[in-house]
Amino acid sequence: MIAETVIRVRRQSGEEMAVPLSEVGARHLIDARPWRTFRWYRGQRHLPGTYWSARMEAPVGYESRLELANLILMDFDSDVLSIVSQPFLVEGWDGKRIRRHVPDYLLRLRDGGIRVIDVKPTHRLDVPKVRDSLGWTRRLMAVPGWEYEICSEPDPTLSTNVRFLSGFRWSDRFEEAEVESARTAVNAPTTFASAVGQVSLALNNRARARAVVLHLLWRRLLASDLTRTLDNDSEVIPV
Repeated sequence: MIAETVIRVRRQSGEEMAVPLSEVGARHLIDARPWRTFRWYRGQRHLPGTYWSARMEAPVGYESRLELANLILMDFDSDVLSIVSQPFLVEGWDGKRIRRHVPDYLLRLRDGGIRVIDVKPTHRLDVPKVRDSLGWTRRLMAVPGWEYEICSEPDPTLSTNVRFLSGFRWSDRFEEAEVESARTAVNAPTTFASAVGQVSLALNNRARARAVVLHLLWRRLLASDLTRTLDNDSEVIPV
């Protein structure tokens, strides 16, 4: 029953709180820390780790390579303000038994909304146990009005491009004067190669210019169709 379902949150202070699903809101999650941490052991099938998130300016955990691929895309998403891994435990009666589930990610969005993410490979989505768990979670997340999304394998070209751009995500490695000079230089749609050439005239350093252009693409200050392979002929558009 919905009335008996609770969201259990672990706060940054270490305090744990249980909030009825019917009363939970973004305010209860603003300083949530991961409900659980990942285990490492010899022979495990998954490869957990941490990814340094530009959005969070801090490491965010992932439990598998598939989670990492989706996490990088979340970090790139300009609608996302913050990312929490393993954000809470939802616990309640599903009509047959007490069910518990820890979603993979919680995103706080620029428009004030909340998006809850579970990451599952496509081939597991029709497994009855998985399907039942995800369906139960989807129904519950609708109660507070949160978005719920199941992420599987991302578009391979998009994922490859964004993973490459993530190598240029650290804002503290780029001076703001460089960024502004590059934005001034690339003031109309052009190719990636031409953009690098224009910025290199401003910075007098072609290698640095290329890095700055890639940083602008990561920050969404330049746009390109990343569902196509990013190369010298790719169109880049100032935003």
